[in-house]
Amino acid sequence: MNETLPTQPCVALVDDDDDLREATTQLLSLAGYRVMEFSGGAEAARAIGPDFEGIVISDVRMPGMSGVDLFRLLQERDRDLPVLLISGHADVQMAVDALKAGAWDFIEKPFAPDALLAAVGRAAKARRLVLENRALRQAAQSATSHAILGETPMIRRLRDMVPVLGQSDIDLVIEGQTGTGKELFARCIHRASARARHRFLTVDCAVIPPAIVEKEMFAHGGLLSACHRGTLFLDNLDQAGGELQSRLAQFAEKRAIALETRQPEAVDTRIMASMGEGGRDRISDALYHRIAGVPLRMPPLGERRADIPLLFAHFLNQTAERLGRAPPPVDDSIHALSAREWPGNLRELENFAERFCLGLEEHRDSPPAKGNATLPERIDAFESAAIRQALMEAKGEIARAIGLLGIPRKTFYYRTKRLGLDLRAMRAEIMNNK
Repeated sequence: MNETLPTQPCVALVDDDDDLREATTQLLSLAGYRVMEFSGGAEAARAIGPDFEGIVISDVRMPGMSGVDLFRLLQERDRDLPVLLISGHADVQMAVDALKAGAWDFIEKPFAPDALLAAVGRAAKARRLVLENRALRQAAQSATSHAILGETPMIRRLRDMVPVLGQSDIDLVIEGQTGTGKELFARCIHRASARARHRFLTVDCAVIPPAIVEKEMFAHGGLLSACHRGTLFLDNLDQAGGELQSRLAQFAEKRAIALETRQPEAVDTRIMASMGEGGRDRISDALYHRIAGVPLRMPPLGERRADIPLLFAHFLNQTAERLGRAPPPVDDSIHALSAREWPGNLRELENFAERFCLGLEEHRDSPPAKGNATLPERIDAFESAAIRQALMEAKGEIARAIGLLGIPRKTFYYRTKRLGLDLRAMRAEIMNNK
């Protein structure tokens, strides 16, 4: 993922009142926000484009382009950009109409500093999540293989090695835990090599009975003939028996089969092999040193936890595409996956993403409230869960869900906007899981 999200939230503040703009800027700056000031809507419109990294606060009544006009223009560019409108009493109805049209929130003058900061905090959090998900999906969709998808230093280094190793014909051995993507990484190198037009033959050394080693692997026209001019991938090499290792060592040296006959068959192939973590001691020196021109190691997820959200998004997209449905929405709880243990590594995470896409894993719109969560955070988490539960019971029918919640329709839409809930995505998820 090449895009990095800002660590200091950004706020575009649009107000033609110099004194109020200066005071609001000071308030936001002290609260830790990076503020971009604009004295008018037209000036702000020129600077704010799609994928703007922050949120927008705009006064409603301004000369030239009003705050409502600015909101409508920005919504056309990015419908997920939070725009908070500040209005005087006379402009409340105008702001309410904009809220119905998709504005994030409106605050009536004179406003309490705490109320503004609370609204800005919710909007900034929602914006960060939107941009994060966009970056995750973009990176996931452009990835050639999830074995080397990620931005941790060890994965970047492995990814940078693919074209280098592809240009070479040197043999290599890849070490790693189960499910880390050893074969997928080998396939990436094969596809980057001049042998890509020919076969990538996988031989699982753990399941080859000794009786067929001679008959089906090393004879004329045997299994190894199929990888001529291509790549031979010896999976689970550390689990190969002694006889098989001995014959493989001979093959690696001669690159030929049927050596005991008058006309041995030459096999032009590149050898790649995989072994489990610490499996070197189970491979004979005669074999290992003939094929380990480049020893590599695929790291487990526990050593690249920062990549887990991106990998999860990648697997989620893959599953949704295969099932012909929209990917279910994800929220901040995606980051909790990084703290979990994944002994099955990529394979286990992929299975989890598939269950999640099928609605077989629990999903929360907000992460569970921690013991030190503030009262507003706990209330927001409770309301998010209540709205989702009502929608599920109403089978996606919003009018029925509002009735189950027992609140006015305007209040329902107001609260979902404040909580950053995507009703369209939630309904789609519920309808797909019927």
